[in-house]
Amino acid sequence: MSKPSFVYTIYIHAEADEVWRGLTESEFTRRYWFHENDSTWEVGSPWSHVATNEERTVHIMGEVLESERPSKLVLTWVQPEHEGDPERTSRVTYEIEPVDWPGGPWVGLRVLHEDLDPEMAESVSFGWPGVCSGLKTLLESPEIFDAM
Repeated sequence: MSKPSFVYTIYIHAEADEVWRGLTESEFTRRYWFHENDSTWEVGSPWSHVATNEERTVHIMGEVLESERPSKLVLTWVQPEHEGDPERTSRVTYEIEPVDWPGGPWVGLRVLHEDLDPEMAESVSFGWPGVCSGLKTLLESPEIFDAM
């Protein structure tokens, strides 16, 4: 039996490299995701999704499987308490593709989260739309986050 997947696409008025930076650089992720994504983003390197609190709690971790800046990033995704359990490890693919629309630049950000266990499937179906909307808002209207 195959495990469920979740896919979400959003269109952002930004350059592809800005969206890449928004997904990978802590100065951006802490503003809309309220966590920092930490890695060198090189294939084979570890990555972690770290709370910005004093404890610096790692909520998600994994390995960079593919890294083609600014168009594609593929990661394994696992909660620390399930590290090493292939049944609880999923895979996230970010695809960033320029879109030829008037008033550009525009990009489509597609998030494909595969091999989900039931608990994670429920979590990401709520989480990804919010995360992507936060990124879109930050890149298109940063003054909203400046007021927070």
